[in-house]
Amino acid sequence: MENQTEKTPPYSYYALSLLMFVYVMNFLDRQIIYILFPSIKAELHFTDLQLALLGGTSFAIFYTLLGIPFGRLADRGSRTKLIAFGLATWSLFSGLTGFADSFWTIFACRVMVGVGEATLGPAAISLLADYFPPGKRATVTSIYSMGIAVGAGFAAIFGGLLSQIGWREAFFIVGFPGLLFAVLVFFLREPKRTAAQTTTTELATGDWRKLISNRAFIWLCLGYSLLGLAANNISIWAPTYLSRVYQIPIPKIGYWLGIMMLVAGIPATLIGGAIADRFKRKMPGGRMYFGAFLAAISAVLWVIVLSTDNFNLLIPVGLIMFFAALAWLGAAAADATEIAGSNLRGLAVAIYFFTVNIFAYIIGANLIGKLNDVFGATADPRMMRYALIVGPAACVLSFICLFLGGKRLDKDAAAHE
Repeated sequence: MENQTEKTPPYSYYALSLLMFVYVMNFLDRQIIYILFPSIKAELHFTDLQLALLGGTSFAIFYTLLGIPFGRLADRGSRTKLIAFGLATWSLFSGLTGFADSFWTIFACRVMVGVGEATLGPAAISLLADYFPPGKRATVTSIYSMGIAVGAGFAAIFGGLLSQIGWREAFFIVGFPGLLFAVLVFFLREPKRTAAQTTTTELATGDWRKLISNRAFIWLCLGYSLLGLAANNISIWAPTYLSRVYQIPIPKIGYWLGIMMLVAGIPATLIGGAIADRFKRKMPGGRMYFGAFLAAISAVLWVIVLSTDNFNLLIPVGLIMFFAALAWLGAAAADATEIAGSNLRGLAVAIYFFTVNIFAYIIGANLIGKLNDVFGATADPRMMRYALIVGPAACVLSFICLFLGGKRLDKDAAAHE
């Protein structure tokens, strides 16, 4: 395994760096709207449910639906060209959001951002599986996933700062420059597709029906979808929650959330993958057991955040919360690719992303937004705490699913020995 790593060509690390930077732009364009919610609400007088629809549903409609066909395209065609097309699309429409003057025009721009971003995940992870040897798959995927922490952190910091200039200008500044990087991705070399062992022998045939009926894969998708619901809604609703409950200015919220995301998120995505690989070496279901542990920790942290009035306590708790919210990303993607095998990698990652984003952006975000309106959280900010109980509840269910998924992988591995 170590010899394989030593033979990894330098170009693979260039590709990893570029793809990670594209992932940074992906999350920057996706999440900057959350820190701008208060500014958009003040100008256009949207309800919390409308904000949720703009922040989640509009983006997720085609992001989730197109992820699976784009995953199949990643398995059959040029992955680099697919990503370049997507990057150009989402950058253009992220910038055009700044010209929008109504709910539906912002909604339409966000839909197209989702269309573009749907190309990235399956194709990028499939590329990385061919650029690097199997023994470092979760570690490399975690380095790539570091783009989430960096992108979300910059979205909070820059969004908070740019909100002082104007929410429209913020979209111009973060959106349009991505068109230049689409050119670099277009000329990225396509690696040869490598064969890889799958943890389930019958999936080696490439039969997609075997994949969607595989129990370990089902538990993986359910478990990480629930954990993703809780994790993503920290980013979606934390700025609004802190602004309303603690009466903190948006630039200050953006600064602190961004710093916490960077300080906790970067090591989480890096260390999380390495820890997950260690768990995997000890037992076949180790990565999912690691995810289950993070889900349990997250449930406890959510309860602390929602029950305290001490803002100073939120900073150390928030750091651990952000770490736990991102440390599972490499493990989840690595397990998805290994369960599926080389012929179904893109499809497996697309299905995994599909379920995570349905839960996080459509079910979770809209449910919390609707509960905010029902409970009157705009008039009485403390009522947001009751709406956000959705977070810890999802973490508890995630723990159960991931634990069962780990047991299933252990059982499958024993059956094929």
